[in-house]
Amino acid sequence: MKIEQIYTRCLAQGAYYVSSDGEAFIIDPLRETDPYIERLEKDKVKLKYIFETHFHADFVSGHLDLSRKTNAPIIFGPNAAPEFECIIAEDEQIFEIGKIKLKVLHTPGHTMESTCYLLIDENGKNTALFSGDTLFLGDVGRPDLAQKAADITQDQLAGILYDSLMEKIMPLEDDIIVYPAHGAGSACGKNMMKETLDTLGNQKKMNYALNQVNKASFVAAVTDGLLPPPAYFGANIAMNKKGYESFEVVKEKGLKTFSCVDFQALAEISSALILDTRDSSVFYQGFIPQSINIGLNGEFAPWVGAMIGDVKQAILVVAKPGTEEEVITRLSRVGFDTILGFLDGGFETWKNSGKEIDQIHRINSSEFSEKFIPEKSVVIDVRKDTEYAANHVAEAYSKPLTSINNWINHLNKEEHFFLHCAGGYRSMIAASILQSRGYRNFSEIDGGFTAIAKTSVPTTNYICQSKV
Repeated sequence: MKIEQIYTRCLAQGAYYVSSDGEAFIIDPLRETDPYIERLEKDKVKLKYIFETHFHADFVSGHLDLSRKTNAPIIFGPNAAPEFECIIAEDEQIFEIGKIKLKVLHTPGHTMESTCYLLIDENGKNTALFSGDTLFLGDVGRPDLAQKAADITQDQLAGILYDSLMEKIMPLEDDIIVYPAHGAGSACGKNMMKETLDTLGNQKKMNYALNQVNKASFVAAVTDGLLPPPAYFGANIAMNKKGYESFEVVKEKGLKTFSCVDFQALAEISSALILDTRDSSVFYQGFIPQSINIGLNGEFAPWVGAMIGDVKQAILVVAKPGTEEEVITRLSRVGFDTILGFLDGGFETWKNSGKEIDQIHRINSSEFSEKFIPEKSVVIDVRKDTEYAANHVAEAYSKPLTSINNWINHLNKEEHFFLHCAGGYRSMIAASILQSRGYRNFSEIDGGFTAIAKTSVPTTNYICQSKV
């Protein structure tokens, strides 16, 4: 038996490839299927089943393309009602793959079709639990995403999740290895560990959600502090449930290249957004006016989803030459399929053509330290509320990037402000959005709070309540 966790850090997502005696199954595959096909061919095994733990909200699964290419059936748990051919398993149903078995454990709560899969090895021993979004390491799945579809409240869903965990998961053996669908960084939970596998026994000891005194306490704990889900989640659920265009078709359409003249003309006559995927360290020095910077070398796809929201938004891409296919792949993972094409040769082509360019005013932490005047300088911190609460520049305002559309109009365009995040990735996203909307009187800080904390600038965990 071979168990392989295929972890994609950009999405903090784990897919699973398990083989035994010439057969294999895959759980929660990503949209691009070639890596799975290559593994099957290398191991000389036949894909027997494709299991889905639920209808994912944060990424588009590759179940349809993978099934089409391998003829392996797609399996969902009870209550699932997809609009394509698949097997709807029964609770506790057993599937045999080679010399091993997979037992269906219906665990509603995160969603009503949420299902875990218990792996039984060649000796009949319960060995591993593929827990989907039901049980994470250090957390459980958020119970607010399926409210509308299930016509139920988040508290009711949390109560159902509690019953699933207590009745189906907690009685299992402590030495079972837990393989969750997500880890730290995913918006599907709020308190996940950075580790990507653990024993169930350790989770029983340290997972706050599994150590509540009763159902009411559990509901209160898991619903406390939930942030609104990213705007693209609903569209991804619909794509996973209804179907989507083949990844190969999306890639072929998106790999078109345009000259500067054609790129500019298309940008002007269409409603396309210009997405610049270069690193912030080069973007700020020069970019096409109105471009939005979301760097490929980061949590690219989730931030595209959070910032752009509408997966049907047409996109024109400026990328570092040679990264075009990776850009399309990562955009398609979160359902952004309307990629019109790329600027041929990247930004250098635009720059060498003599066309207009824009820049961001970026300073380093030492410059900020010299210019910072306590109680006078306006500092905007775009990190998460929890990061800000732990430590921040004294008198800085907490304005999380995810809610920029709520606070941007409260800024005074005439008053200078400093802008930072933890390291510079998120603050450059914010800076590009601000500048595209006419805010130019600011300085973005390279290295963010990590660099600022090493200077003499005063910091505190006291929360500044004033409004900008």
